[in-house]
Amino acid sequence: MINSERLQKLLTEMIDIYSPSGKETELTDFLQAYLKKHNLPYEFQEVESERGNIIVMPESGECDTIFVGHIDTVPAFDYENYESDIYENEIYGLGAVDMKGGCAAMIESFLSFQENNKKDFTAGLALVVGEEESGDGAYALSKDYSFRWAVIGEPTNLQPCYGHFGYVEIALAAYGQKVHASLSKPDKNAVKKMMDYLNIIINYIEKDVSDIIYNIRDLSSSQAGFATPDRCEAYLDLHLPTRYPIGVLTAEIEDLIFRSFKNNEVNYSLETIHHGFELTEKGMLPQLIKQVFEKHKFEYKPFFFKSDSDAPILWQSGIKPIILGPGDISYAHTKEEYINFNEVEKAAETYLSIMNEL
Repeated sequence: MINSERLQKLLTEMIDIYSPSGKETELTDFLQAYLKKHNLPYEFQEVESERGNIIVMPESGECDTIFVGHIDTVPAFDYENYESDIYENEIYGLGAVDMKGGCAAMIESFLSFQENNKKDFTAGLALVVGEEESGDGAYALSKDYSFRWAVIGEPTNLQPCYGHFGYVEIALAAYGQKVHASLSKPDKNAVKKMMDYLNIIINYIEKDVSDIIYNIRDLSSSQAGFATPDRCEAYLDLHLPTRYPIGVLTAEIEDLIFRSFKNNEVNYSLETIHHGFELTEKGMLPQLIKQVFEKHKFEYKPFFFKSDSDAPILWQSGIKPIILGPGDISYAHTKEEYINFNEVEKAAETYLSIMNEL
């Protein structure tokens, strides 16, 4: 019941528009024109000047379920070669899997619902900005609208995720003393302190909380020339199963750090905290999704979503999010990002079936 040719054209056009977080305006302009062309009523919710979310709602202005997709991407690895490329059933390009594939599938499902039904929409659609950075689009959505359920189209190989890991972003800094390289001492070198700093945290994680996923990134030091650097910075991402209380865990890490270093030697700050959650499969929407999968004879293997997303933001506002989208997340944020178009079609059919059953 979906229009596959229209869906593929929409997805490639979306990929061809560069839309990193904070610079989504060209894509939101395109999508507003696209929805207007296809007579799909929408609202523009301003998030900040010239940036905002695109919202499609039933004529009543209310619904229990909202489909949510973020239209922003991470910055391009190669500004000359980020656009779409099709090879057989695979569509390559920045944002193909994270998550313009899911967004295109949601838009197509709403167009197909409108064309095949003589009734009002049974759900809403939110195309939000800012997920890859601050989540400001999701915060604005949850502030101005109220829903019981959300279906978020992050890549899950089209398997439902009723649980979501927590996420903590930690900013680390270490301080030393700038001296001539020939006079360098390890206890004065900020990079050496950072290495010790990170090793303390990693050893604790690997020994005591080994199922926490950690990632060290953006490690950099002050430009020292032929001298010891006096400052070194890094970020540490932690993805936590729901059984770990974030407050207790981060307090234990902080205690380890400040028992090993003086206050003026290091700095430790929590930049982002997203609490994980776990929903029961006995809820209304999980049961409906299971029925849709059985009807289509789709494989049904729910699992926990281990990455970060807009879901914790919606969860904290009282909305129950389910993550269900096309594509494999292992290709997100990589130079080889792609999505299998057959799965995008399958996602559009699934979203349409969910709306038909609501």
